Amino acid sequence: MPVAAVDDAATASIDVTTETIDRYAALTGDENPIHLDEAYASETMFGGRVAHGMLAAGVVSAALASLPGDIVYLDQECSFEAPVRPGDTVEARATVAESLDGDRLRVETVAAVDDETVLEGEATVLSLPHEP
Repeated sequence: MPVAAVDDAATASIDVTTETIDRYAALTGDENPIHLDEAYASETMFGGRVAHGMLAAGVVSAALASLPGDIVYLDQECSFEAPVRPGDTVEARATVAESLDGDRLRVETVAAVDDETVLEGEATVLSLPHEP
């Protein structure tokens, strides 16, 4: 079975709604009012509700999982560049940039809303043959 290799790329996306944000907060227990309370959030630097940054990072995880083979997430560095708001569609891309020791790969990761980068970074993954 094929495994991921340099220059392989995969994408994933999610439509973010207030319900998506509410469900993420309930699942994780992160109930920061910037994410859940429109009146409160409108008084912050964001001017309204924003999604949890890790929600966008989760879309990156989904893109990584779409690479060939079985992907085991080992490490992720990321910086949050812009907020994600209800009504946005987050599109993530994972591109294998370098083969490291053994089955390890360095993967460049980015998530964007339209043409604006909302998250960028890199991950280290294991790429193993898929075992049915």
